[in-house]
Order: sequence, then structure tokens, then C-alpha cells
Amino acid sequence: MSASKVKVTLVKSTSGRLAAHKACVRGLGLRRMHHSTVVIDTPENRGMINKVSYLLKVEEA
Repeated sequence: MSASKVKVTLVKSTSGRLAAHKACVRGLGLRRMHHSTVVIDTPENRGMINKVSYLLKVEEA
């Protein structure tokens, strides 16, 4: 059984956001608006997703 994954898409700009929130977005591998990445659903990644959930769209992958 492989680890579950989630697809995250940046739907709001990081312009003017807190540095820690920008770092979370970059940590998830997102570079620009409407860019999507698939990340493994670990507690670390889930924490970053929860912190900047207001900027993201999250789907099961």
C-alpha cells in the first residue's frame, strides 16, 4: 500500500502575506498562482496545508 497523497493548488496570491505563510507555500512546492503539486499526506505537510488553507484548494490525489 502506498502512502496517501493530496493535490494542493494555490488559488490566492502570497503577495503581502506573512513570511511564515509564504514559506509554507514554498515548502509545499507551489511557485505561482494556479500552480498545483501532489504531496504525500504526512503530519508535516498537513500542518503546512492547515496553516495556509485560506490560500489553497486541496483535493485527494
